[in-house]
Amino acid sequence: MHIHILGICGTFMGGVAQLAVAAGHKVTGCDANVYPPMSDQLRAAGVDLIEGYGLGQLALRPDVFVVGNAISRGNPLLEAILDQGLNYVSGPQWLAEEVLRGRWVLAVAGTHGKTTTSSMLAWILEDANMDPGFLIGGVPLNFGVSARLGGTPFFVIEADEYDTAFCDKRSKFIHYRPRTTILNNLEFDHADIFTDLAAIETQFHHLVRTLPASGLIVSNAAEVSLEGVLKRACWTPIERFNDMNGYRVSGDDYSGELVMNGAGGEIGRCLWSLSGEHNRANACAALLAARHAGVPFASGIDALSRFVNVKRRMEVRGTIRDITVYDDFAHHPTAIATTVAGLRRKIGTARILAVLEPRSNTMKLGTLKYQLAASLSDADRAFCFAGNLGWDAREALAALGERAVVEDDLDQLVKKILETTRPGDHILVMSNGSFGDIHGKLLAGLAH
Repeated sequence: MHIHILGICGTFMGGVAQLAVAAGHKVTGCDANVYPPMSDQLRAAGVDLIEGYGLGQLALRPDVFVVGNAISRGNPLLEAILDQGLNYVSGPQWLAEEVLRGRWVLAVAGTHGKTTTSSMLAWILEDANMDPGFLIGGVPLNFGVSARLGGTPFFVIEADEYDTAFCDKRSKFIHYRPRTTILNNLEFDHADIFTDLAAIETQFHHLVRTLPASGLIVSNAAEVSLEGVLKRACWTPIERFNDMNGYRVSGDDYSGELVMNGAGGEIGRCLWSLSGEHNRANACAALLAARHAGVPFASGIDALSRFVNVKRRMEVRGTIRDITVYDDFAHHPTAIATTVAGLRRKIGTARILAVLEPRSNTMKLGTLKYQLAASLSDADRAFCFAGNLGWDAREALAALGERAVVEDDLDQLVKKILETTRPGDHILVMSNGSFGDIHGKLLAGLAH
C-alpha cells in the first residue's frame, strides 16, 4: 500500500509513518515546514518528504491519503482530495486498522505523564524480552526512537485525548481499542477544542465504554475526575494506584530509592534515576499495567532501575561553571508546578531559575494564565517569554513580584537570565516547542 501523509512531521504522524514503513508500506508525506529532528528520522527511514501542500502531490496517486489533525479545511491539498472524492483517512484510524488490529494494546491516557509512563511501560516489557511495539509522543532514551513496530502482539501507545482529524472530532484514543488502559489523571486542558472539564470527561467515558471485560483499567485513585468517569459506567476490572490502602509507590529523591507497596506492605524496591512524586506514581501505574501483560512486579521493579527517562523530561542539556541547564516539556500549570517541585526536592536549597514559554494552544488562549504564578512559586526566579501572546503575562505573574521577569524578545530574555545566574544555580527551561534554541544560547552565554 502507498500512503501519503498530510502533516507528516508532527510527533504522532511521524510515528505513524515510521510504523508504516516497518510494516512494508510505501510512505510519502508533506508538511508546511519539513523540519528536523523528525524530517531526519523520516528520511533515514526512506520516506520521501515534500514541503508544503501543493496540488502536484495528487499525481503521486497513493492508495490513501492519511490526514493529520493539524490539517484544517481550507488546506489546498485537502480541498482537492475532497473535491475529487479521493480516498482519505485519519491517522488514528489508519493506525488502528493497519497496525493495532489484533494486537494487545496497552494505552496510557491522562492530562499529564503520558509520555513518561508509556516509556516506562514499553521498557518494562522490553526488559522482560517481550519485544513490544510502541508509539510514544517523545523519544524514550532506552530506545532512541519514538515508534517501533515490535515483534509480538504487545503494543504500547500514548493515548491522547486531542481530537482525531478535521473529519472526526472524537479523541484519538477512541480508535485504539486497548486491552490494558492506564488513566493517569484528568484536568482541564486543550481549551481550543474542549469547552470545559466535563467535555473531556465525556471523551474518557467513551474510551471506557470500548474496553473489554477481560481487560484492565489502571486508574489513579487520587483523581476525583477519573472516579467520576468510572462511576458513569464501567464493564472492565479496575486496579487503582495512589491508593493509601492499596498500590502505591514511595521513595526518596535524594537517595533515588523507589519502593512499591501494596495492601499487604512492601512488594519490592530499587534505585532509579528519576525524581518526584509524579514519576513515582507513573512508575506504579506502569508496573500494574505490565503485570496485566504478564510481567511480575519483581521483574518490573528491576527493569525500572535501568530506565533512563525520556528526551526533554528533566533532560540535562549541559553544566558550565557549576550552573546546570535543563530542558523539560512542561507547559500546563500543574505540570510546571510538579516539575519545579520535583527539582526542588532533588537539589534542596540551591536556586532554581524557571524559564517558561507559554506555547501550547491552551496557554496561548490564556485560559489558565492566572494559575501560572502559583505554579512557579517554588522557583527563586521566573523568566517568561511573552512573544506572540494575546494576554498580559506581566499581569498574570504580578503575584511573584520582583522574582518574575517577562520579555517579548528572546535575546533580551537570555540576557536577563545570564545577568541573574551565579554558580550553583539550576536553570529549568520549560516549553512544548524548541523555544528558539534557548538552551544552546544559555550554554553559549555561560561559556563566555
